[in-house]
Amino acid sequence: MRNIGIFAHVDAGKTTLTEQLLLAAGAIRTAGSVDSGTAHTDSLPVERRRGISVRAACVRLNWKGEEINLIDTPGHADFSAEIERSLWALDGAVIVVSGVEGVQPQTELLFETLHTQGIPAFFFINKMDREGADANRVTAQIRRRLTEKAALAVDSDGLTEILCDADESLMARYLTDGSIPEREIGSRLPALVMRGAAFPVLTGSALRGRGTEEVLDGIIRYLPPAEDSQTALCGVAFAVEHDRLLGRGLWMRLYGGRLENRSAITLPGRIDPLTGDAGAVQCKISQIRSVDGRDMGCLSAGEIGVVYGLNPMKVGQTLGDASLLPRKVQPGTFRTPLTTVRVETDDPQKEKELASACAVLSDEDPLLQTRFVRDTGELHIDAMGAIQLEILQDALKSRFGLEARFTDPTVIYRETIARAAEGFCAYTMPKPCWAILRFRMEPAPRGSGVSYRSEVPARDILPRYQHQVEQALPLALSQGRLGWQVTDVRITLTGGSHHQFHTHPLDFIVATPWAIQDGLRNGGSVLLEPVLEMLLRVPPEHTGRIMSDVNAMRGEVKAVQTEDDSAAVTAWVPASESMDYPTRLAQITSGHGGMRVRLLGYRDCPPELGVAAPRRGVDPLDTSRYILAARSALEGGIFD
Repeated sequence: MRNIGIFAHVDAGKTTLTEQLLLAAGAIRTAGSVDSGTAHTDSLPVERRRGISVRAACVRLNWKGEEINLIDTPGHADFSAEIERSLWALDGAVIVVSGVEGVQPQTELLFETLHTQGIPAFFFINKMDREGADANRVTAQIRRRLTEKAALAVDSDGLTEILCDADESLMARYLTDGSIPEREIGSRLPALVMRGAAFPVLTGSALRGRGTEEVLDGIIRYLPPAEDSQTALCGVAFAVEHDRLLGRGLWMRLYGGRLENRSAITLPGRIDPLTGDAGAVQCKISQIRSVDGRDMGCLSAGEIGVVYGLNPMKVGQTLGDASLLPRKVQPGTFRTPLTTVRVETDDPQKEKELASACAVLSDEDPLLQTRFVRDTGELHIDAMGAIQLEILQDALKSRFGLEARFTDPTVIYRETIARAAEGFCAYTMPKPCWAILRFRMEPAPRGSGVSYRSEVPARDILPRYQHQVEQALPLALSQGRLGWQVTDVRITLTGGSHHQFHTHPLDFIVATPWAIQDGLRNGGSVLLEPVLEMLLRVPPEHTGRIMSDVNAMRGEVKAVQTEDDSAAVTAWVPASESMDYPTRLAQITSGHGGMRVRLLGYRDCPPELGVAAPRRGVDPLDTSRYILAARSALEGGIFD
């Protein structure tokens, strides 16, 4: 069994390639078309309507007696979360590059991430039937921009160079004999590919079905099979699907052990924000389906299947022993949501239903965070971009029957403390309660995050209460005085006390946000805006215009590199100024420019250019309401 992902910049032809691989292997009778909305891996109505992939889709085929699971991933940057999650399930990858457009910005990011994660890969240069396609030019781009360890699979000299660079004894033989036999090149190359030391380049036209059998042969030859581990249970959920009869199904890649129908599974429950405890949840597997929809009955190590019955389990959660995972790709590796929008509906009676539906969608996507502002009734959701919002709108209508619209996006800011200050809380009334805390809070260097330490002896605050303080800090810092997450601050617990009789087990959980917010009020707030590192590849004649645009967006040009056919401009630009720049770039370059974006960090934002966020839940400095909420005397909780 091989679990292989197909990756590409948008419109490079990876879904068309997947269709032709299925056809060549006899898995389908007729290849579907992306343009006509008949592709087998594009099942959502919006995918068929727009002709793009928005969800990773898994299909199975058999080639020369070898089973292959193919995961076709989205190419558009708005759906980077789908790409990230597919990495949890893969053993190897095929990177598709257009023979006309060549290496594009998203291709660079994809290759960098795959290589960093140690996932072996080879390249397929597609669209070789198109005018202007040039395999030698694109291979040179791959070697220049991605890796020097790439060569056309038909280029014996190029492959010999890669082999000799990896093996000194082979280099000595080459210098003596003047060549390496092709048979030896063929026998040595797969081992290098599997350890990420070589990247063969195949060519063809997916649309015409040319080169597809060579790609299938390459998967068998160059990419490793899944290990059939008989160790302890270990699996990761990387996607969710919904069946009308069976309900919620989890796409699961099993790395160790075995799952069977009707097996009893113990899952960790939701962590209680007040106590930090995670209760166990008992589940029973109701059915296991294969990639092609058959009832499998069991799932073994190395396999991918859809498991029903594990409803509390979330996407990204590990089943069993997490130490057996070969890698753990953190959400946001490709791209982090940097904007938030308000979700609205014309029917006030549907607001709670809408909030519940958004919570379900958020459960399926670790990056899709929803926030409900109880005082105003507003529902906010983080978003990657306009296309992702269109997909969300479609999902709310088709799955939940809800009509929704979104406001213009607002950048997600951070905040920090302006100057050193003290935060104090004396939670001693009304009895029974007793928790006194005193913090020293100081600004920290940009990008350093939050650090915490305690100077308080155990005789003043017992260790178990100090542990509660540390547990409550992330929640206490989730909103500052401007409503944004607090970062770049040093916090020291300098004083406080518990009471032998009056202290309740959760009193220090309640007191921590109170004291932290007091310190933030005393120290003042600094708004921090996200800054992006942008790599813009454009025709050389547009370089001056791009540099001018960067300056107009309060950005800095950090580097300019010019090649024969393009120029690469690296710039640091505030996210708030560049939200519509992909569209503007396409207009400026008549569609011949591309850009890659990643979060660089946060820097001080001029107050007049930033915005505050509405507070969720009760403000701890509104002490009367806060205490009532903490004691469940008000609707909602203190951490809503």
